[in-house]
Amino acid sequence: MKTIRPLAALALALFAAGAAHAHKAWLLPSATVLTPDQWITVDAAVSNDLFYFNHVPLRLDNLVITAPDGAAATAENPFTGKFRSSFDLHLDKNGTYKVALVNNGLSASYELNGEKKRWRGKAEDLAKDIPAEAKNVQITQSTGRVETFATAGKPNDTALKASGKGLEMTPVTHPNDLYAGEPAKFRFSLDGKPAADLKIEIVPGGSRYRNAQNEMNLTTDKNGEVSVTWPAAGMYWLETTLEDKNASVPKATSRRASYVATFEVLAQ
Repeated sequence: MKTIRPLAALALALFAAGAAHAHKAWLLPSATVLTPDQWITVDAAVSNDLFYFNHVPLRLDNLVITAPDGAAATAENPFTGKFRSSFDLHLDKNGTYKVALVNNGLSASYELNGEKKRWRGKAEDLAKDIPAEAKNVQITQSTGRVETFATAGKPNDTALKASGKGLEMTPVTHPNDLYAGEPAKFRFSLDGKPAADLKIEIVPGGSRYRNAQNEMNLTTDKNGEVSVTWPAAGMYWLETTLEDKNASVPKATSRRASYVATFEVLAQ
């Protein structure tokens, strides 16, 4: 049986529901609000504590950076080490950039010669990796997005538009215009339609240095919208997941979708 190692599994199926609380995946920019023609460094990791490198790196294979004009931007100096990946990004255009890791993979359980087996991989490898004589095959499609945002000069919304595929967030309040004590609103969609009754968890950074997560638990309304008032300045991690039967991959009977974002909240 072909076994996907833990790092590859994270890249293919970012957020297995069982690992959501123990390990958090995230992108962390060195800055989010800058003057034009500046550079930032972005770290990518999975860790037990926000935003501290103590578990494994996030792979950059599926990195997608959208520039303020909607064109693709390029990561410079990409690097993956023991605990984190990182890259530099030149904000050479005025406006807002969206940085995202976009993943779509499969996980399966089956029986072969009386033994229970598990597999993770890509849809195109399913047929060759799982023997035809396997029994009780159960296949789940896993889709995930990990995002963060940075703005050089005047903010704009071009890069923030949803694709209409999977679980996505479209900011109502601009993600680089967040301030402590002020409410912000976000809209969530699933395959382009409002994601109502979606459970949202928001956790401030620095959890390594306190005894509680201090998480905020919110639920989207019928329009897929949720409002949050930030209690203090700092970096925040947002996460949501759902499961349904609307897999887009043949033979998959269920889908697990996840969304994660990192925001910087500024002091007034």
